[in-house]
Amino acid sequence: MTGRRDYEIFEAGNFVLQSGAVFPAMNLAYKTYGALNSAKDNVILYPTSFSAQHFDTEWLIGSDGVLDPTSYFIIIPNLFGNGLSSSPSNSGNEPFPQLTYHDAVAVQHRLLTERFGITKLALVYGWSMGGMQAYHWAALHPDMVERAAVVCGSARCAPYNYVFLEAVKAALSGDPAFRDGRFVERPVAGYRAMGRVYAGWAMSHGFYRDELWREAGFTSLEDYLVRAWDATFARRDANDLLAQIGIWQTGDISRCAAFGGDLDRALGAIKAHMLLMPGATDRYFDVRDNEDELGRLVNAKSAVLHPIPSLHGHRAGNPVNNPRDRAFLKAEIAELLNT
Repeated sequence: MTGRRDYEIFEAGNFVLQSGAVFPAMNLAYKTYGALNSAKDNVILYPTSFSAQHFDTEWLIGSDGVLDPTSYFIIIPNLFGNGLSSSPSNSGNEPFPQLTYHDAVAVQHRLLTERFGITKLALVYGWSMGGMQAYHWAALHPDMVERAAVVCGSARCAPYNYVFLEAVKAALSGDPAFRDGRFVERPVAGYRAMGRVYAGWAMSHGFYRDELWREAGFTSLEDYLVRAWDATFARRDANDLLAQIGIWQTGDISRCAAFGGDLDRALGAIKAHMLLMPGATDRYFDVRDNEDELGRLVNAKSAVLHPIPSLHGHRAGNPVNNPRDRAFLKAEIAELLNT
């Protein structure tokens, strides 16, 4: 970012991580949209996804958008490792400790309660890693979360998802800039390799078969790969990317003292109205994982599975330049908020 900072910092102090280690001077960057009402019950929490910062995702917010700031007080907390909240690139902690979604939710909870006095959430909305955070919120704070929308996310990182991330890590860390477990300079070749691997996983077979990249103005497949993927991750610090992959791969709502690794118990703790919206052609957050979770949400006020009918793979849940998928998300969230 350049110019004036457009976000706030919540200083969590010396924070005890889920691992038991102490993270000194933990910071959570966040931005708010709209106004908090007097009852403090018009709150939407919108956690960020992999490598994203709040300004990458705020396109979803608008009076005619999926999340309406004229009716709701929307908070985007930046996930640890994204370069704004505490990350390898800004904390000075070497080695950077293993963080979890449980750590992220714990600090976000402190932000809401200590800074704003918020005890109820009308909705937790998240895509991808944001969706995994939404799931964690619903399980860990069932009396606080009224609704949760899990968009192309899951309650835990599936083995296939884990393997996908291993490929991403291998592509990035194969660069000679990766030495002794960390990047000592920018991995130019590694960023490109990571982008090329990601391009194959993020979009579907049908997306490439039907040349849907042409709808976004690309002139050839190579043009799409070069302009859409080769530099996608180069805007982020490589050590930050590895830190977020670590959070993603260990993601599991049941992996904590409260649930003892029992997924049925964790899903059974959820009381919210749950909307599971996987991408119908998502290759690593597979619809089948949400199908399995749906039957275990036995105490949710309601639970529905509405796959996004799209050939845009995982990116169906982040349709920045995709009007059809955006309209689908908007309609589904409007219905959820009226529940």
